[in-house]
Amino acid sequence: MRLRILILFISLIGGVFARPNILYINADDLGVMDVGYNNSKFRTPHLDRLAAEGLVFENGYAPAANCAPSRACVHSGQWGARHGVYTVGSSNRGDVAHRKLIPIQNRIHLPAKVVTIAEALQAGGYRTIHLGKYHIGEDPLKDGFEVNIGGDYTGGPKGGGYFSPWDDGSMKKWSDTVPAKTHRIDIYVKEAIRFIEAHCEEPMFIHFSPYLVHGPITPVPDYVGDYQGTWLDTAYASMVEKLDDAIGHVLQALEANGLTEKTLVVFCSDNGGIAAVNAQTPWRAGKGSYYEGGVREPMLISWPGTIKPGRCEELVNALDFYPTFLEVAGIESLSKLDGVSLMPLMTGVGDWKAMPQFWHFPIYLQAYNGLKDEACDPLFRTRPGSAVRVGQWKLHEYFEDGSLELYDLSLDRGERHNLAQALPEKTAKLKRLLDDWRERVGAPIPTEPNPNYDQMLEAQALVKFE
Repeated sequence: MRLRILILFISLIGGVFARPNILYINADDLGVMDVGYNNSKFRTPHLDRLAAEGLVFENGYAPAANCAPSRACVHSGQWGARHGVYTVGSSNRGDVAHRKLIPIQNRIHLPAKVVTIAEALQAGGYRTIHLGKYHIGEDPLKDGFEVNIGGDYTGGPKGGGYFSPWDDGSMKKWSDTVPAKTHRIDIYVKEAIRFIEAHCEEPMFIHFSPYLVHGPITPVPDYVGDYQGTWLDTAYASMVEKLDDAIGHVLQALEANGLTEKTLVVFCSDNGGIAAVNAQTPWRAGKGSYYEGGVREPMLISWPGTIKPGRCEELVNALDFYPTFLEVAGIESLSKLDGVSLMPLMTGVGDWKAMPQFWHFPIYLQAYNGLKDEACDPLFRTRPGSAVRVGQWKLHEYFEDGSLELYDLSLDRGERHNLAQALPEKTAKLKRLLDDWRERVGAPIPTEPNPNYDQMLEAQALVKFE
């Protein structure tokens, strides 16, 4: 992507913020209730240690409820309405007879004019490496990464799954260099360590983005036995533990090279977990839904010696990583970034202004598993609409019929009790806020009726779930 903004280098007062390394760990489809520090049934000792030594964001959000749009927002620093990536593939998802509207057309990849995080950091003197899932472009090397290990346009572990050999895709070349049944994340770890050792004297941006724990759910033999009798999906839980083990090896490499206190480590997922695989209780729904289980994610930042450990209740978004990375790197960007730097929360220095959180999804996303999805209805995880959260309040709006749902998350974390009619003034206030935001960012709203919609067929499909 072409660099079309002016990047200015600034010096931050004092040596604390002098060009730290940035390790951005982006898990895939990992729910907020799928890590040990939130759910002790999962074994994630390395993440638990990061949580204990770092700053955990209790209200950390993804900018979108599924993979590609969330990643596109984070790497561009922009809301989805600005770049047009709303879903994976087509926005015409689910049975055509059940869709009342023609959804907004989806853009598959980030447009070339967007300046990515990696481009901005590379222009600022950082060595850059991508490892694992990319999904927002054909080739990370065109988007600011000087090294690419396994990244391409695919959203899942294609070409043979998680274990070697791979017969197609970006991992195929590794098949002849590693033993059979080698997990792809082990290659990412090995190459991350190689990069760290080669560039330990230079500022590095490491985008560690393993496909774990994206489907297909594939048991990891070394860990499956740890979860007998836990009521967890043992194969899924073994994947979570494998992810944690890999993260531990990368952190150990930083420590071995004397870089622990010189490295900002950010960990999060790209969206919520899949509710049918592991319920995100007390939060409702999961991946693909704009209820809390779909957009709330595990999120923490660690920077020993700089960030004071603790728990932060402020509403933050992975969209905030881009401006945060630029600030800690001492780089000022003149491009339009929709997020805000988290530095005041991380350091206690500077003013923090609480920001509303917005989501816009002018598309359809079909159900995974009917009622187990806990979504708006059993046919779709997402129907076209928008949502906003301000403080304890969350408003959902659906474009098919203009319906509104208002929830008080301080009392109703599961979003079960719609207060829209009981609190009309609060509902109207949040609706105006949502309208103003959509106008400001140019968010398109689908209005064209779908000529293939069949109300009777939709009603018959819904009856099956009663």
